Amino acid sequence: MGKGYAEGPAAEERYEALERGELGEIDEALAVRAALYGATPDNPEKHFIGWVDEVDADRLFASGRAWGLSVRSRKPA
Repeated sequence: MGKGYAEGPAAEERYEALERGELGEIDEALAVRAALYGATPDNPEKHFIGWVDEVDADRLFASGRAWGLSVRSRKPA
């Protein structure tokens, strides 16, 4: 019986490329990042604050500069 679609040498090579962080053109169009949303004194409505890997959510909340924080998946612009 033949191997399934996501098996074999081609699939293994693709998984290794993904582990190395190499995204193809199609993958880049579908890529999403973890985005931090919340309210701030300047904008009390929930809005995009920044990317989770670039913003310290705990520090923002502890300082009172942001509240009602949540993380959502979002495509980079």
